[in-house]
Amino acid sequence: MVNPNIKAVVWDFGGVFSTSPFEAFNHYEIERGLPKDLIRKINSIDPDTNAWARLERSEVSADEFDDLFAAEAEREGYAVPGKDILALLSGRIRPKVVEALHACKKHFKVGCITNNAPVGKGASMTSDPEKAKLVEEIFGSFDHVIESSKVGLRKPDPKIYQLMCEALSVAPAECVYLDDLGINLKPARAMGMTTIKVLNEAQLLSDLSEAIGLEF
Repeated sequence: MVNPNIKAVVWDFGGVFSTSPFEAFNHYEIERGLPKDLIRKINSIDPDTNAWARLERSEVSADEFDDLFAAEAEREGYAVPGKDILALLSGRIRPKVVEALHACKKHFKVGCITNNAPVGKGASMTSDPEKAKLVEEIFGSFDHVIESSKVGLRKPDPKIYQLMCEALSVAPAECVYLDDLGINLKPARAMGMTTIKVLNEAQLLSDLSEAIGLEF
C-alpha cells in the first residue's frame, strides 16, 4: 500500500542512478599504484573551498580544475592531473533504478538534486553521446532538477534541499531522499526527510519499497 504520508521522492544521481565514481577512482588508483582512496582524501580537504567544491559550483573551469587539483595532489606527495579525475565521473546506468523512478512518478512528485560539474555533455558529465542521451531522458522524467553547477550551491548545504521542497511544493517531512553519501543525507534528515543511504541497487530498491509502499 502506498504510504499516504509521502508526497515526493527526491534522488541524488551519481551513485544512485549510476554506479559510483568512487569505484572508478579506486580502479584508477590501483592502475597507477596510488594509495586507496587518495582521490577521496584530496577532495575531503577543505571541502567547501577546494578545487572539487569550486568546480561543482561552477566557480572554476575544467582547465582551471586540472591545475588546481594537480596542486592539491602534489601537496599530498602525488602527481594526479585533474583532467584524469574528470574522465572518471560518469558511471554505468542502473536500469532497475530508472524503472523505479518511473513507478514512483505515477504516485509521487519526483525530483533530483545532483552535485555535478560543468564538464561533458550536460548533467551526465560524459563525452559519450549515447549515454548523454540516456541521462537526458532520465532527467526529463523528474518534475524538478537542481544541479549544483547551475545554482551555485552544493550538497550538503541545507539551502539546496529547501529549494527542492519549495519547487515541489512539499514539506520536508513529506519527502524521501536517496543519496550514496552520508554527509549529504544528514541535513536532509535534520529537516525531517526520510533518508535512504544507497549502498547498492538491491538495497536501494528494498529500502525505497519499504519507505513508500511500492513493490519493485
